[in-house]
Amino acid sequence: MIGPFKSRSALAFAHDVVAVGVAWIGAYLLRFNFDTSDPYFVGVWLTLPWILVTQTGVFLLFGLYRGLWRYASVPDLRRIVLAAVVGVTATALVLQFAQLPVVVPRSVFVLDPILLIMLMGGSRLAYRTLKENRLVSLNALNAQPVLVLGAGDAGAALVRSLARSREWRVVGLLDDNVGKHGLQIHALPVLGRLDELPAIAERLSVSHAIVALPSASHTERRRAVELCTQAGLRPLTVPAFDDLVSGRVTISALRHVELDDLLGRDPVSLDTGGLREWLRNRVVMVTGAGGSIGSELCRQIARFEPSRLILFELNEFALYTVEQEFRSRHPDLPLTPFIGDVKDKARVEQVLQQYRPAVVFHAAAFKHVPLMEDDNAWQAVLNNVAGTEVLARAAIEHGVEKFVFVSTDKAVNPTSVMGASKRLAEMVCQSLQSTVSPGARDGATRFVMVRFGNVLGSTGSVIPRFREQIAAGGPVTVTHPEVTRFFMSIPEAVQLVLQAGLMGKGGEIFVLDMGEPVRIADLARDLIKLSGYTSDDIEIVYTGLRPGEKLYEEPLAADENALPTPHPKLKIARAREENQDWLRRLDEWLERRDTPDSARVKADLAKWVPEYSVH
Repeated sequence: MIGPFKSRSALAFAHDVVAVGVAWIGAYLLRFNFDTSDPYFVGVWLTLPWILVTQTGVFLLFGLYRGLWRYASVPDLRRIVLAAVVGVTATALVLQFAQLPVVVPRSVFVLDPILLIMLMGGSRLAYRTLKENRLVSLNALNAQPVLVLGAGDAGAALVRSLARSREWRVVGLLDDNVGKHGLQIHALPVLGRLDELPAIAERLSVSHAIVALPSASHTERRRAVELCTQAGLRPLTVPAFDDLVSGRVTISALRHVELDDLLGRDPVSLDTGGLREWLRNRVVMVTGAGGSIGSELCRQIARFEPSRLILFELNEFALYTVEQEFRSRHPDLPLTPFIGDVKDKARVEQVLQQYRPAVVFHAAAFKHVPLMEDDNAWQAVLNNVAGTEVLARAAIEHGVEKFVFVSTDKAVNPTSVMGASKRLAEMVCQSLQSTVSPGARDGATRFVMVRFGNVLGSTGSVIPRFREQIAAGGPVTVTHPEVTRFFMSIPEAVQLVLQAGLMGKGGEIFVLDMGEPVRIADLARDLIKLSGYTSDDIEIVYTGLRPGEKLYEEPLAADENALPTPHPKLKIARAREENQDWLRRLDEWLERRDTPDSARVKADLAKWVPEYSVH
């Protein structure tokens, strides 16, 4: 039984057989000025059977019937041209060997492929145009009109991609390049500048606009979004340029504008060659692999093809979720998920002894500031400090080459238990570094620490809370009108963690360039606008700073100096280091049998971390 696809292929083949005959006869007619009485014209009938068999055989060899006409494109036309040229060449050879009693004029061999290409290519183009116009007209009945902001490559690709959309109907494009004004892109006009959006949107009754500027600076994207909100339009955007290039998504995978688009910075420049050489074909372990930072570390590490990726996580559901993601997206990547606590020495040593990872990224931590401040203070110390030391000592014992500790800007002049515990963990790594690399001997574990601030969308981030409050109709609660924080996207933060891990020689504390601090109140206003509301719809209420919170964060402590690195977004903090006697005394404190109350924990922390301010 002939299926639908095979029947279409048979029709296409029959069409091309007719086209071969018509082109051959047409070439003869043109050669003899349509004078069929010329004695040489009789050759057309004698040679036609040979032409039909030879050229259609070539078409079959070139696979011209594997595609559908409604998707005919430039590659298909290229294949037709090549097949026609090869076909006419083969025809000349076949007629030569057949020794027919006719002479075929050389001009016929020139005219034939030209006519054949016009007939075959033109038919396919006409069919696709007819189908697309019919589909577009049907889809346009219920599709919403939309303007595209940006008439560059991304805008043009978006217009072409949305031509078949049932949801969106592009009515025009806007671009600040006046040279494009009045021109058309895929039959749609470039109507004017971005500043003219309100007037044009009102004239065309448009309620949505798509920001098609994936490679533009965040300043340009922010301006485009602000113009949308001022005009009362719901802004959408296309995927990031890196996602488009990698093939993970297509240009038509539209999404709502997120805060990342407004707060994003220029793309991070990565030494991908160096990272691939460092991580490829090596066992890599990530602790806290189910968290927002840990899971993104795993995603980006997977790009560099490690020989095995070890996922170490205490939360069962988080580990299951990230494991299922990787089984689906990276089925060929050897993956080992371990449930375990970094404080559990036996479990940690079991994993490291069994798989001997070359690189460990330690992202497991308790990091919610108010939650760790009082009733959970000692648990924060045990998890963040003792857990780091257990893992670090096991790394030394089992020959881990590089240990990358994910720290925080809250470790700088800390005012919270969480920040002080992370600073103490940094000091533990620095102290252990001095024990394993006297004279920087080969084979010693190298400890690299990386500090960064808040990441958008991470576990415990303020953004999910704001979204919940907006969805409930408000109010949105902000602790203080002047409170500021440094923000970056999770992918950017992780990219810089990887880069710092590659660059680290041992003992450094890398500080990420977090850009300019952002007022949380402004962040709340932006999110309210992006959700389609105004400040009149959703109120912002100030509740006061919570326990352990700062009004602002600092990239460096008062006694620290920043040294430049070859990477523009990474600096090295020269922090105070401790000796071995200090580490021995710290171990005695961490191994105490009782559970001290929060006041006792804070008082002791102030002794271990002199820059810690107890509130």
